[in-house]
Amino acid sequence: MNDLPSREQAEQLLIEGSRRNPGGWVSHSRYVAQAAAAIAAAHPTLDEEIAYLMGLLHDIGRQEGITGIRHIVDGYEFMQALGFGAIARICLTHSFPVADHRAASSGWEVCTPAQTAFVADYLQQIEYDEYDRLLQLCDALALADGFTLLEKRMLDVVYRYGPNAFTVAKWRATFALRDQFEAAIGGSIYRLLPGVVANTFGFDPCA
Repeated sequence: MNDLPSREQAEQLLIEGSRRNPGGWVSHSRYVAQAAAAIAAAHPTLDEEIAYLMGLLHDIGRQEGITGIRHIVDGYEFMQALGFGAIARICLTHSFPVADHRAASSGWEVCTPAQTAFVADYLQQIEYDEYDRLLQLCDALALADGFTLLEKRMLDVVYRYGPNAFTVAKWRATFALRDQFEAAIGGSIYRLLPGVVANTFGFDPCA
C-alpha cells in the first residue's frame, strides 16, 4: 500500500487531533492500534505496521468534536485530503461490521443528506477486505482505559447510544469476526491483549 502515512506522521496526526479535541478517543485509538498490530503479527497474510497505522487513525475524525457518527465522514474526508486513501477507508468502514449505514450506533441527523447518502452508497459498493474486518474487530476490543472483552465493549456502546434494529446483528457479526481471526491465528485473540482480564473484570488473576 502506497497511500499510508509513516508511523511518525500518524503519531503526529493523532497528537494534533488530541489537541483539537482531547478525550478518551485518543487512548482508545492507541489500544486499537496495539490490538490490530498484535493480531496482524500472528496472522498469515496481514502486515503488522499497516494494521497499527490503521488502528491509530481509525477515529481521527473525532478531532472535529463530539459529532456522533459524523466522525467517520470527517475522518474519511480528512485522510483523503492528505492522500491516505487506505486510512480513509478504515475511518469509514470500522463502524460497520454489518455493511448497512442504518446499523450506525448513533443517528444520522448530525450529517447532511449528502453525507448520509455517500456512506450508504459506499458501503454497498465495496467488498470488505481483511483489514476492514480486523479494524472492526479491534474497535470492539478496546476501551479508553485498555483492552476488554467484546461483550463489555458492546454494552458500553449500547449504554451510551441505546440499541437499534441492527444491534443484535452487529453483535453476531462481531462474534463471527472473532471466530474468523481466531481460526486464522490458531488461538484466542485475548492472549495477545495484555491486561485484558484485569481491565474487563477489575482484578488481576495472577496477583
